[in-house]
Amino acid sequence: MAFDLLSTVTYGGCSAKIPAGQLAAALSHLSQPHDERLLVDISTHDDAGVFRISEDIALIQTTDFFPPVCSDPRTFGKIAAANSLSDIYAMGGSALTALNIVCFPSTRIPLEVLAEILAGGQEKVTEAGAVITGGHTIDDFPPKYGLAVTGVVHPGRIITNAAARAGDRLILTKPLGVGVIIAGKRLGEVNDADYAAALDAMQQLNKTGAEIMQRYNIRCATDVTGFGLLGHAFKMAEASGVSFRFDNTAVPLLSGAYELTETGCIPGACFRNQEFVETQLIVEKGVDYNRKMLMLDAQTSGGLLICVPEEADANAMLDELHHTGYSAATQIGSVEPGGASSILVE
Repeated sequence: MAFDLLSTVTYGGCSAKIPAGQLAAALSHLSQPHDERLLVDISTHDDAGVFRISEDIALIQTTDFFPPVCSDPRTFGKIAAANSLSDIYAMGGSALTALNIVCFPSTRIPLEVLAEILAGGQEKVTEAGAVITGGHTIDDFPPKYGLAVTGVVHPGRIITNAAARAGDRLILTKPLGVGVIIAGKRLGEVNDADYAAALDAMQQLNKTGAEIMQRYNIRCATDVTGFGLLGHAFKMAEASGVSFRFDNTAVPLLSGAYELTETGCIPGACFRNQEFVETQLIVEKGVDYNRKMLMLDAQTSGGLLICVPEEADANAMLDELHHTGYSAATQIGSVEPGGASSILVE
């Protein structure tokens, strides 16, 4: 397909999110729903809502969509679908059904491009073992695509971002740097191999990661997307009443991301995420500036940030993640008692 989707956008993927601080301000005016069947609501800024329908089954509901994050339409469809499905997996669930969400300028871009986007989305939903049951389209520019997804989880095995405990070890399953790599692609500064590796990372489902989390009785996790590693960590720490300590040198990075940051290729989303967390962030003297900014980089279809309890075998979990395709999975820090600041980078 010759049409370059990246030519239609300034911000693509999860970097197109409304800044976290502005979003929190808008949501603060909404009344909170009250229903005993609603097990996870918006109060903890969790990845998805969870609604109990029986003693053994709870529904997980989420939606996600965004403008193009890459040039190729089918690849964009795969990435957008993988990203939409990820919130189901971050909650420890499995996906059942999905609805397409499509904004597409029918007179400005060939309709064959839309067909390719939808085909890519279908491919990832099928890989997830779920079914697309329909969707909705509107005529809009720039194009946007994503899914509304329904999944299931046992009510007693829900994984949330509000259950971190002091002593937990922090594991990240995918490398950071997607936003920087995409920005480098637009500027013509990234090499083909590094760009391809970033696309592959975004297309990888977090399905197996969710299954591994359940085997290790994980109770707290999130997926790292538009607010960056530190933004999502801040939301977890705040919801759990704890602090997170990160070893910046342990955080895995996509090939080429550090070098691009060194040249000044730092997307605006990094600075917006920094503004969101700065009042709760301590960065020790000597921490590499480029690595700090990569920890703030907006990720699209990023990895899982997992809180591994002290009684669980974190090394065995890492081995299992490595053997099932998460080759970059790394222990990057720990959970500490709550303090004056929520996030420490050392």
